[in-house]
Amino acid sequence: MSRPTPSFYNLAWRWHFYAGLFVAPFMILLALTGIIYLFKPQLDPLLYDHLLTVTPAHHGLSADEQLSRVQTAYPQGHISQYLPPINRERSGQFVINNAGRELNVFINPYTGQILGEQDAKLNLQAVARALHGELMIGTLGDRLVELAAGWGVVLVVSGLFLWWPRGQSAAGILWPRLNRRGRVLWRDLHVVTGFWGAALLLFMLISGMTWTGFWGKQYADLWNRFPVAMWNDVPKSDIEARSLNNATRQTVPWAMENTPMPVSGAHAEHMAHAAHSSGPAAPGITLQAVVDTATARQVEPGYSITLPTTASGVFTIAVFADDPRNDATLHVDQYTGTVLADVRWQHYSNVARATEMGVMLHEGKLFGPLNQIVILLVCLMILLSSVSGLVIWWKRRPQGGLGVPPLRHDLPTWKTGVAIMLALAIAFPLVGASLIAVWGLDRLLLMIRKLRPHERLS
Repeated sequence: MSRPTPSFYNLAWRWHFYAGLFVAPFMILLALTGIIYLFKPQLDPLLYDHLLTVTPAHHGLSADEQLSRVQTAYPQGHISQYLPPINRERSGQFVINNAGRELNVFINPYTGQILGEQDAKLNLQAVARALHGELMIGTLGDRLVELAAGWGVVLVVSGLFLWWPRGQSAAGILWPRLNRRGRVLWRDLHVVTGFWGAALLLFMLISGMTWTGFWGKQYADLWNRFPVAMWNDVPKSDIEARSLNNATRQTVPWAMENTPMPVSGAHAEHMAHAAHSSGPAAPGITLQAVVDTATARQVEPGYSITLPTTASGVFTIAVFADDPRNDATLHVDQYTGTVLADVRWQHYSNVARATEMGVMLHEGKLFGPLNQIVILLVCLMILLSSVSGLVIWWKRRPQGGLGVPPLRHDLPTWKTGVAIMLALAIAFPLVGASLIAVWGLDRLLLMIRKLRPHERLS
């Protein structure tokens, strides 16, 4: 007599439970903050019209004249960045470190009037972006977000296994039974939303992870390469371009993050390692000259100019364009105005191009309003799936326990499941380490339950 085929349903459910309990709060936060950042182009003019909008005039002030007006208004401030107006009806913007605060200062490019300031780290979009990327707690938050995204992949994979119809009716599988009530309806909403949104959720998780500090950096170091010849004749520092990006502000495109920052000066190669390289910047060219360079090189409007901070630093012109084909990153010698590097879309590798496209799709920028609507729907699906999963758990949990799905003690090794978990562990090392930890804890709980069968541990 042949042995019955073992059912691994409860095992998959158990891992789905662990993943969901950890991931759901993060998914809710990421979806909400993602929606806020998604509609930045609409929200900023609505909230900050008095800072962003100006009346065009026949003659405007040069970048240097605007810089002088801002320096007069903030004599103790250190100016780190200049964002020229993107069109004739928009203000210019300077980023200033003043009295321990980072400020966005807006200026009328025609009259020189200071329109106002904004806390660069505590405005709505900056907070949403910081929460989305690192929970506003730095490296620890970045790692937690990465873990949540990796466990989100586990959630999707195990969820698809649980979803598989196994001879059931399509109702409750492909569409919800809206005539039902209570836990059954919540279950249908969870299952159906999870299935139809699985591919989109995987895309959002993986494209978002390219920005994480651990997995994202390894991914960039492995796949994002430029021809060595591009940097052969350029004096380089040990600093990477990723230093220009932070949780609240994106300056250079993803594709440029692991490229070296050039250095300025006739003895730049020596200065990069000498003590006097840390001396203050003393540019020999004007800010307007850098703007003229961007114009001459046809850099897409919306770019920023990061000013040098040390004697060996450079001006960096960068635009992280909605259409990555318009990306540009230029490093300019602060003394001579020589363009030390000019990196565009055509210089990106195929992986970098695909990643940049994925990031812009993720942020809802690539195809304008249509892209925004699609990503909004994805975020709403994530919210519905996460909330419905939590409701299902809350309704079925036993008194005084978590409600971990029970597991047979005589279940053989699930080779396919092990293979999938190993693949995920290799692809996402932080997830792999946490998988081992959770597996060990789960084994311990099962052993305790076996020794004390009359106690309900879950």
